[in-house]
Amino acid sequence: MASESKGILILATMDTKGPEALYLRHKIEERGGKPLLMDFSTKGRRQKSGADIPASEVAKAGGATLKQLASCRDRDLNMEAMVSGALKIAHRLLRENRIQGILGVGGYTGSLMAAEVMRSLPFSFPKILVSSAAAFPGLSTRLIQTSDIVLFNSVVEIAGLTGFLKNVLDRAVVAMVGIFKGQVTEPSADRRKAIAMTMLSPCEGCARAVRAALEKNSYPVVGFHATGMGDRAMEAMISEGLFRGVIDLAPGGVGEHLYGFMRDAGPHRLESAGRMGIPQIISTCGVNHITPRKSQYTAEHDLRRRHDIDRLRTWLRISPKELREVAALFAAKLNLSRGPVKVVIPLRGWSSVDSPGNPTYDPEEDRLFTTELRKTLKKEIEIVEVHANMEDPEFAKTLIRVALEMFKEVPSYA
Repeated sequence: MASESKGILILATMDTKGPEALYLRHKIEERGGKPLLMDFSTKGRRQKSGADIPASEVAKAGGATLKQLASCRDRDLNMEAMVSGALKIAHRLLRENRIQGILGVGGYTGSLMAAEVMRSLPFSFPKILVSSAAAFPGLSTRLIQTSDIVLFNSVVEIAGLTGFLKNVLDRAVVAMVGIFKGQVTEPSADRRKAIAMTMLSPCEGCARAVRAALEKNSYPVVGFHATGMGDRAMEAMISEGLFRGVIDLAPGGVGEHLYGFMRDAGPHRLESAGRMGIPQIISTCGVNHITPRKSQYTAEHDLRRRHDIDRLRTWLRISPKELREVAALFAAKLNLSRGPVKVVIPLRGWSSVDSPGNPTYDPEEDRLFTTELRKTLKKEIEIVEVHANMEDPEFAKTLIRVALEMFKEVPSYA
């Protein structure tokens, strides 16, 4: 566990959230913690805020002065300078072993700034953000992204120490201080054996079977929910050298990025394992469906075959043209791999959504994807076809056999 001599870094814009930040500091002290309050106000005002790390020091670390901030009318530039300074100071405090957690408080702008600092800190380093803007549509995803920030929605505005707001701030303090009161499992896995695996509910049965078999053979499996952010996080962790191999059951985020849809996993999806030279097995759950926001449906989207997974999620059938385009992108990424790659494709549906009777089930059309892959993949990459649905036991058995063969040895350049 962390030493009690370490502190908890509080991030706040003291010109707008001063009393509330001071209240947090006081409550942490009351509970035996050692708070360190940083002011990253952006307006360039020199004030006696009571912060342990004043705005002038943060601005200096960010390559600016308070005078420059005060004379600059570009709010984004001021935010950039203060966030840059806060990042540098936070990482210096971490290197010096002076902080063991970080607690931010803010509205829309303050939350964006605090979250950027928090996201730069390592996985498992405690991060709590109290935000009055947390419920703003789409903002929580932007704040958290691929990090492990705990987001507190204050509900009431962070302005004035009413009983309602004190209750929210008290709970945030209790949560932060409580993290250090008990034993917490170290966030680690044996990188010589650990396997990263993407999964989604439409291929959950396959994922469970594969996980059980690999763990029985002493390969711990770390799962990632492939809805865009989860697979972005996996790519980042692969790049850190944390895994022996990858089973990518649900790489649909590749095509979603191409078209800008909801499971967009970014421009570097399906690249990290190849760059690291570790074995990877690629399958196709969700690749033959797209998830545009319903507010962005075109007339053409309205005509497509669809499957409602639940009342909030609808998958639309991908078009033949899109299938070929996505396959070409898959091939371009996989052809850059420095390690072994196999593509394992079920011939009777790529997920539980793909089953006879469902309106989007079309295994013949799915072959367009495989045909395009065969045309463009380098010859070293084998395509394994299985006469089963992805959720059938036969498909999982094939995947397990391929995985155990591939993960026996890791190339010397991995």
